[in-house]
Amino acid sequence: MSAEATLWLTFIAIGLASTLPRASFIVLGGRVRLPPVLQRALRYAPAAALAAIVVPDILLVGGDVAPLNPKIAAAIAAIAAAALSRNPWLPFIAGMAVLAGYRLLPG
Repeated sequence: MSAEATLWLTFIAIGLASTLPRASFIVLGGRVRLPPVLQRALRYAPAAALAAIVVPDILLVGGDVAPLNPKIAAAIAAIAAAALSRNPWLPFIAGMAVLAGYRLLPG
């Protein structure tokens, strides 16, 4: 098989893999119910997607893991503030305060 045909088959496969699961909910509608175990698992999908976006940005600096990264300290402060308070603004304020504090440090 030529490289061009392989590329087109890959595009088609990716398009189908992306479209079919989404379209199945529209086409099938209320006729099919997901098993309760799957429904419970899908509740965590938004948090997992957000973590997949945020965690690499926190851990990586220039493509490498940096253990003394100020973003890690800010994330820890934000998580602690979220765990200790129900205020939706406090984690944001705590994380930004830690980042601002790191900027004020000499060096």
